[in-house]
This record gives sequence, structure tokens and C-alpha cells, in this order.
Amino acid sequence: MDTLDRRLSVAPMMARTDRHCRYFLRQITGRTLLYSEMIHAHAVLRGDRARLLAFDAAEHPVGLQLGGAEPDVLARAAEVGQAFGYDEINLNIGCPSPRVQAGRFGAALMETPALVADCARAMIRAVDIPVTVKCRIGIDGRGAYEDLRRFVETVAAAGVTSFAVHARIAVLDGLSPAENREIPPLRYDAVYRLKQELPELEVVINGGVASLDEAAAHLGMVDGAMIGRAAYADPAMLRDADCRLLGAPKRARPSRHAIARAMLPYVRRVCADGVPLHRITRHMLGLFAGRPGGRAWRRALGDVHRPGAGAEVIEEALALVPESDSPSRFAGGSPADGAAQPMTLARVPG
Repeated sequence: MDTLDRRLSVAPMMARTDRHCRYFLRQITGRTLLYSEMIHAHAVLRGDRARLLAFDAAEHPVGLQLGGAEPDVLARAAEVGQAFGYDEINLNIGCPSPRVQAGRFGAALMETPALVADCARAMIRAVDIPVTVKCRIGIDGRGAYEDLRRFVETVAAAGVTSFAVHARIAVLDGLSPAENREIPPLRYDAVYRLKQELPELEVVINGGVASLDEAAAHLGMVDGAMIGRAAYADPAMLRDADCRLLGAPKRARPSRHAIARAMLPYVRRVCADGVPLHRITRHMLGLFAGRPGGRAWRRALGDVHRPGAGAEVIEEALALVPESDSPSRFAGGSPADGAAQPMTLARVPG
């Protein structure tokens, strides 16, 4: 049975949401669903599985995102992911990079919904954990709402019941991956309509969600919100997520200093195993975003390539940041009820 709470998740992001990033985010939010970077199914079967897939138990709930287009290969990779302990297998049908297009997977697969359905069916048969799909609202040439609904209905017929939908089309010819995250206009109305017309499916909205306020506003229209780059740039925004959106009891939110200190045992343990410090601290650069001392923090953590650098670098960096970020009385915004503030209409087209 699929019991994962997808009301809030952090999007899978290449070169970002690795195991060290996820462990760090877990010091900030205990309940937000986290995802791995996209890993190609062939890499899972042929590569160093421990390096690619191992993670700390503290990271749960955590999903494995796979890329690929061969049903049997994806099914075997999903089995491996389940054996490693992931809580969900997510199939990437949204990445628009030229390399991914050359392999005929990612967003390019929106052209072939029947093949995606075959992939999903094979994965569902192979594992006992949920299999979900992350897609765009369309691709160039197939950007009409009717194309999105046809794609989702075809894949849902194979047994997928949960879809994370990035509310932009992917332009496969002429835009870079970075441009594809910015230039195609957001069409939240298409994702809302999908949920309205297919209420039996779980629909999670992605794309341009920049705060918990915006996530809360989306939850009035769909089942979940997925935050990507905003959560990476300013991870402390997630401190209120558990109480405000995910049903946890109200509690004092941890200070940014406390979050950094909570990482110290992990840093000592992982660095002792030979992991270079910068692989961990690069994910922590945004912890003091917009705060006094934030620039000094980033500079200090950027200078961690010297041999033997370890947890003391973080302690030294903390000394450069005023400890004025005291915990609020309650997490979740207002002490009264933590109610979300409404999103401006300009952020929700249609």
C-alpha cells in the first residue's frame, strides 16, 4: 500500500540531491519527502551500487528516481532500489537535457506514452513499493492540455496512481536545461485541471514553487507541492514544513546554528571514511542565505579542499556568523494556527 505523504517534497536535482544533501535536509525537516538525483537504470545494474544508491537510514522517507526507456532494465533497477531500502521508485519523464534526449528517455518519452506505460507496468510488477512518474505538462509540439491528459491516462492505465507534474513544457530543440527551468511559462492551471478531471489520481505540482506559502496555496488545488531550487538555495525555509504542512505537532524551530551543529557527527563519521569535506559542505552553503554573516559562511565553507579538512571547518565558519537566529516560539508561522498566506494571483496563471 502506498502510504507516503507527498504533500511536500524536495525535487530530485542533478548534482544536488545526493545522499549528503538529503542527510543535511533531514536535519531541517523530518517529514518532507526527499528524492535522489536521477540515476540511469543501466548505471544501477552495471555501476558501483554502493556509491550510487547507499544512504543513511535517517534520510527516510526517500525515493529513488530512475531514468531509462527499457521496461526490463527499469524493472531490474527498481528491484535493486527496493533492496537498498528506498520508499518509492520515481520514473523521470521530465529531464530535457540533450544527453538525455540522445538516450531517448526523460522528457522525450512524452512522445511515446505507450512505452512509458510499458516501463511503469514492468516496474510495478517487479517491486512492492510505489512506482510514480515525474513529467512535464508537455513538450514542444505536444503542449496542449489534451496531450497531457492523454499521456497521464495512458500511464495510469498501467497502474501508476501518483504523478508529479512540472507545470512547464520542455522545449527539446533550442533551449538548455537551465533555460527550460525558466523560459517556458508556468501553466499551473493545466496541473489544476488535471487533478479536477482525474480526481482518483494523486497530482503533485512542481515548477516555480519558491516558498511554503506558495506550497500551501497549491495544496488547495492539488495533492502535493514539490520545491526544487528554492529549497536548495535557502534550505532553512523547510524548518516550518513539518508543522505547517505535514501534520507534525507545533514545536520550536531549530536555529540555523543548531542545524549546522547537528551535521558535525555525520561530517566526522563520513570524512573518516574518506569522503572529502566539500562533498558535504557544498550543500550547506545556503543555510545562512540572506542572514548577517551569510557571505562569510559561504566563503569559509568554500575553502575546504585542503587535505584533512573536517568538521572543525564548519565550527570555524559558524564563529563568523552572529548567533541571532533564535528559535521562534512555534514552527509553522503564526503561533495561533500557522495559517498560510495567500499566493498572489500573478503567481498562479489562470
